[in-house]
Amino acid sequence: MEWRDEGIVIGVRRHGESSTIVEAMTRRHGRHLGLVRGGRSSRLQPALQPGNTLGLVWRARLDEHLGAYAIEPLALRAGRLIDSAIGLAGVGWLGALARLLPERDPHEALFEALTLIADRLDDAELAPAMIARFEAQVLAECGFALDLESCAATGARDELIYVSPKTGRAVSAAAGEPWRDRLLPLPGFLRGAAGPGPSVAEVDDAFRLTGFFLSRDLFTPRGLPLPDSRRAFLAAAAKAQAAV
Repeated sequence: MEWRDEGIVIGVRRHGESSTIVEAMTRRHGRHLGLVRGGRSSRLQPALQPGNTLGLVWRARLDEHLGAYAIEPLALRAGRLIDSAIGLAGVGWLGALARLLPERDPHEALFEALTLIADRLDDAELAPAMIARFEAQVLAECGFALDLESCAATGARDELIYVSPKTGRAVSAAAGEPWRDRLLPLPGFLRGAAGPGPSVAEVDDAFRLTGFFLSRDLFTPRGLPLPDSRRAFLAAAAKAQAAV
C-alpha cells in the first residue's frame, strides 16, 4: 500500500529510541498517523513540528497498519508560531478540533481551511475570527451544522441575530425578542454577511455560540469537557487583541 499527499502536522509523539509517530491532517486521507523512522534526529525534528505542512509518502503492507511516512518539508511555520502566544495556543486547539474527526476520514474542505488559518495563526486581528468559523465548520462536518440561513420561527432571512440553543437554528430579531435572554447571539460574520471585519465583541459572541454546541454535541457525549487548549487559545487571543 502506498499513497502520496500533503498534510499539516497536528501532533508528534516519541516512538522507541529514535523514531516518532506523526499525526497529520491530510488533504485526501483525513487525519492520519504514520511512523517516521529517525524522527527524533536533528535533521528531521525541525520539520516534525505542529503547524508545519509536509509532503507525505505513506507506505504499509496492509491498509489497516500504522504504516510509515517519508516526509518532505513544504511550509515550515512552527518556528514563527512558537514565538507567538496566540499562534502556539492556536496550534494546540486546532489539533484538538481535528481529533474530533474519525481517523482516515477525508475532509478536504477542512484541510483547506486549516491551511489558511495556519498561515495567519499569529495574526491577532485575523486568527480568532477564522478559528471561530473553523469551529462551526467542524460542527458541520461532524453532522451538527448550524442552520443560519433563515429564521426558525418565521422563515425570514433578514435581521437574524439569535440562534436557538435547542435546535441550532437562526432566529430573527422580531421573533426572538420575547426570548432574547434564552437565545445565543449570532454575529453576522458567521453567516458570511458583508461588511467590515468583526469586532472583538462579535468574535466573543461567535465563540460563545460555537462553544455551546461543541460542548453539547461533540465533547459531552464523549464524556469530556471543552479542552484546556481552547481556554488557552481564547486567553491568548484576548491578551493579543488587547495589545493591538
